[in-house]
Amino acid sequence: MTTVPDIDYALQSQAVKTPTAIYLSGSIPLTADGKFVEGTIAEKTRQCILNLKAIVEEAGSSVEKIVKVNIFLADMDNFAEMNSEYEKWFSHKPARSCVAVKTLPKNVDVEIEAIALP
Repeated sequence: MTTVPDIDYALQSQAVKTPTAIYLSGSIPLTADGKFVEGTIAEKTRQCILNLKAIVEEAGSSVEKIVKVNIFLADMDNFAEMNSEYEKWFSHKPARSCVAVKTLPKNVDVEIEAIALP
């Protein structure tokens, strides 16, 4: 699977592919060269989705085959701005949950996980 630096993958897989689904672990706004995205929640959301896109494509699928998304936000005041970026990628409207959490790994503002069809 594609590796995103600075995350300890000894405790998890980036994705697990079964005959019927691809389960993608949570993605945080970390670039391929290991840098955290600074800026707006839209920019951070975009990076999370780009990470998921790279992993799901390496598994032989695509963003369009994502059927379930879970979004974790550190601040629900960012909900509308996060949605403005999200809708650019998920026009097919997969099932989705979005929850506020107290903190996220590495103190990021957003984390996104997904399930895709192979």
